[in-house]
Amino acid sequence: MPDAPSPKDAAEAALLAESRDTVLSYADLCTAGSEAAARLAAEALDHGLREVRAAEATAAARGSARHPSRLPRVPLLLTAVRTTAAAWEEAGQGHELDGDLRRWLHSDRAARYAGPPPGRPLALRGLRDMQAADAELLWLADVEALPTAVVARRLGLDPATVSDELAQVREVFRDRCRRGHVDAPPSAGCRAYARLLDAVTRSPGADIPDDLSHHLTTCPDCAEAAACLRPHGTGLPAALASGVLGWGGHAYLERRRRAAEARLAAGRPGPADDGPAAAPDGTRRARLVRAGLLATAVLVSLLALTVSLMPFGATAEDAAAPAGTVDGRAATVPSPPSAHPASPAGPETPPETLPTAPTSTGATPATPATPAAAAQSTDPDPDPEPQGTATPTARAEDPPPRDPAACTVRYDLAGQWPDGFQAAVSVTTGSALDSWQVAWTFPDGQRVDRMWDATPAQDGSRVTATAADYNRSVPAGSTLTFGFLATWHDGNTPPHDFTLNGRDCA
Repeated sequence: MPDAPSPKDAAEAALLAESRDTVLSYADLCTAGSEAAARLAAEALDHGLREVRAAEATAAARGSARHPSRLPRVPLLLTAVRTTAAAWEEAGQGHELDGDLRRWLHSDRAARYAGPPPGRPLALRGLRDMQAADAELLWLADVEALPTAVVARRLGLDPATVSDELAQVREVFRDRCRRGHVDAPPSAGCRAYARLLDAVTRSPGADIPDDLSHHLTTCPDCAEAAACLRPHGTGLPAALASGVLGWGGHAYLERRRRAAEARLAAGRPGPADDGPAAAPDGTRRARLVRAGLLATAVLVSLLALTVSLMPFGATAEDAAAPAGTVDGRAATVPSPPSAHPASPAGPETPPETLPTAPTSTGATPATPATPAAAAQSTDPDPDPEPQGTATPTARAEDPPPRDPAACTVRYDLAGQWPDGFQAAVSVTTGSALDSWQVAWTFPDGQRVDRMWDATPAQDGSRVTATAADYNRSVPAGSTLTFGFLATWHDGNTPPHDFTLNGRDCA
């Protein structure tokens, strides 16, 4: 990475050490290569650090007056990546950026962040309206997915009470979002649902009325508010990441979660959060884990090699003794037990028809009585599969019956514009569900950008929508509904191959 900005004190040095990994992670999403990502991250850190200094100078000048509306330090550095990327695009360096980001920079969604504050995303406004320390706590715990002990150490909080403080901060964020949405709905059509949305989202297990659910599938602003107004739902981290970053919020959130899981697996709770005394201990734990995995792999490989060299049905003790003998005496080799009933195409050979093993005189064994035994005696490397099982041909002739469709699905395209569209999915299930996942395949490479009433995940052209906390349970014969915003380029053919919890939908 190019030279990072020089900190002016220990606090800035700590901020740069803690934030370099997060800034580089988002810069990597925004660029077309690792070299460009390193340069974008360095420029963004320099730009963001100047903004942090200016914000802190403004806060110090105001003294005890109301805090200025600004982002906490880590989100501010991340938005500096997006701002720097926009400057690259204007300066003719757009070829180094991700193609989807370049299209987003020229869309109305990007212009929303530069427009008047009331038109900006609700999560962004709510976070800016909080005290800096509270907003920092919320971002580090919910978006960066750091353990509460690490968050407490980084922010100088009491580890014993940080969980309670986090719960209070989530309620403060909800209150800020409620003021921004319920007290000033974005449109006249939302005004009728604003109070109802506030009431429903206060109770984690409350059912959403059908008319409100339909409204959420067609109104992105109210769907965004629904995620922000549920402080304990899984949609809050996604609403924060998407609302603050604008582009790539879901992808960045997934990266941070995977990084947190990797650190926990390696025995490190957080990046640059372990003190000097804790670092060697974490290194030793990681080395022990790697050594244990290597030893296990070697043992498994040796065991597999030993088994592959033994005759079928033999044990390790059998391999140590001469073949066909028991305590030095000739013995009849029994047939291994079959795990499946015999089929007409391959009847199981009775034990008494198998040949006896050669004696110590070295005489050639008699010709086997059955074709199967003959094949086994002439093949120097016999097939280890058990004899007498059903053949593939028999299975092909009698395929298992297909399960009936688990659901019926309806896909509605609510609106479409040059580079994006809005759609709703309604799934009717024949059986009661405790939780659900709906998956489908996009034929033209469409990409989901934001989703409400479900949590999205996308792998290539395959999209999976997972139930939110408040709509997991679905009675038999009922319909679950969710909506999303997505982008398209060369075509926008409706999706296909819908499944509900892994079973095909009609």
